Amino acid sequence: MSSAAENGEAAPGKQNEEKTYKKTASSAIKGAIQLGIGYTVGNLTSKPERDVLMQDFYVVESVFLPSEGSNLTPAHHYPDFRFKTYAPLAFRYFRELFGIKPDDYLYSICSEPLIELSNPGASGSLFFVTSDDEFIIKTVQHKEAEFLQKLLPGYYMNLNQNPRTLLPKFYGLYCMQSGGINIRIVVMNNVLPRSMRMHFTYDLKGSTYKRRASRKEREKSNPTFKDLDFLQDMHEGLYFDTETYNALMKTLQRDCRVLESFKIMDYSLLLGIHFLDHSIKEKEEENSQNVPDAKRPGMQKVLYSTAMESIQGPGKSGDGIITENPDTMGGIPAKSHRGEKLLLFMGIIDILQSYRLMKKLEHSWKALVYDGDTVSVHRPSFYADRFLKFMNSRVFKKIQALKASPSKKRCNSIAALKATSQEIVSSISQEWKDEKRDLLTEGQSFSSLDEEALGSRHRPDLVPSTPSLFEAASLATTISSSSLYVNEHQPHDRPTLCSNSKGLPSSSTFTLEEGTIYLTTEPNTLEVQDDNASVLDVYL
Repeated sequence: MSSAAENGEAAPGKQNEEKTYKKTASSAIKGAIQLGIGYTVGNLTSKPERDVLMQDFYVVESVFLPSEGSNLTPAHHYPDFRFKTYAPLAFRYFRELFGIKPDDYLYSICSEPLIELSNPGASGSLFFVTSDDEFIIKTVQHKEAEFLQKLLPGYYMNLNQNPRTLLPKFYGLYCMQSGGINIRIVVMNNVLPRSMRMHFTYDLKGSTYKRRASRKEREKSNPTFKDLDFLQDMHEGLYFDTETYNALMKTLQRDCRVLESFKIMDYSLLLGIHFLDHSIKEKEEENSQNVPDAKRPGMQKVLYSTAMESIQGPGKSGDGIITENPDTMGGIPAKSHRGEKLLLFMGIIDILQSYRLMKKLEHSWKALVYDGDTVSVHRPSFYADRFLKFMNSRVFKKIQALKASPSKKRCNSIAALKATSQEIVSSISQEWKDEKRDLLTEGQSFSSLDEEALGSRHRPDLVPSTPSLFEAASLATTISSSSLYVNEHQPHDRPTLCSNSKGLPSSSTFTLEEGTIYLTTEPNTLEVQDDNASVLDVYL
């Protein structure tokens, strides 16, 4: 049904076939759009600047443009038509909010012929893009235009609170009447710039029911794939650095809550993927196929219109993921699961679908035949939750931070071990001091008994001493605090001290049992490396 490809290329074999919409040739529609917008925007400049009032959202201005011309309108070779402008003051405020000057708006739309794009969806709408890649012009149905007009007050409030959003940015709503036919159009931001080739384009809803591109769609030069295609092609998802990932998910969550509050559902995330590794090889081919550089600016002029600006504003990049290609056209840097460097362009589209009676009936019918949770038509709250879950778990993923090196972990564990060991050593030292005092007291009592037995009270040189006990106690208290540990594998009635030094191949064990010291050795089974000093190994 389309005569142009996604990036402005003519479809094969259909260069001379003109498309019609509501029995009106697309060339007549494009000409009427340029004439009508040129007149209404120019006439709006004469009105003074003022705050937007509630009644401004419901104003409709109309002008008749006959083919022979009039005192206010120029002559043209199209059939006579009437051109209506909805909420002109409100949309003028929106354009000013995004930094669009009236002259730039008119120049983008009216200076060069509009370029017709192919339609990847099933709505049957016509899509036009301006020659400078700034704006998309789409035909909408009567219910969609009516819903947008009712949505304007809430849309105005949301943009005032946060102009950085992935939601569509509407710059104008118009209607062309000719021969009893109404053709309504909306002017929006361009999500996928034609000057940057999209190697893959996806329309993602978070649904799996019949969410695979048709055979006819796959035959196009630039097909738009769907959810199941993404899960097959990019099964590991797309990876971002932490800052970009958090900003993207925060923006998606905020936008989905806004859409839920408006009872909007069945929207999609239009995702364009550009492989930077392929761009160098295809640069010459792109330059020969795309719009000449003289007519195409180096980057988009509209504020907050690029994907990166929509999530976190200008001046921030992806922490060095993309460094060698400065002309990114506002794409979000990312990586594939194979480490390929990517630029992503995205935006939420098709938000003019409210969950009204027809959608409720459609979901109820599909839920009876299929799994109700997998169909695309669903109540707004469930749709938003499923959409966010799919984006968070299957599409966008965060690059995990590098784990701490083992040496740092070992240093941290050694520091904690040293602090703990100092406390244990102090308690051990205190216990040995108490035991030494007890041994001294016991030794004095033994002396008294021996003196009575020998009858030599006035001969202290005959008093039997216990040097082994004293030497053991002295030895235990003089062992370095950096080489002691208590072995709990020994029986509780046998206090044990073990020596484990850095330079010794084995550990020495001193066992005190009934006044006798037993010295045993065993191979060293624990090796702890420390650059500064030996580490106390304490086993409780």
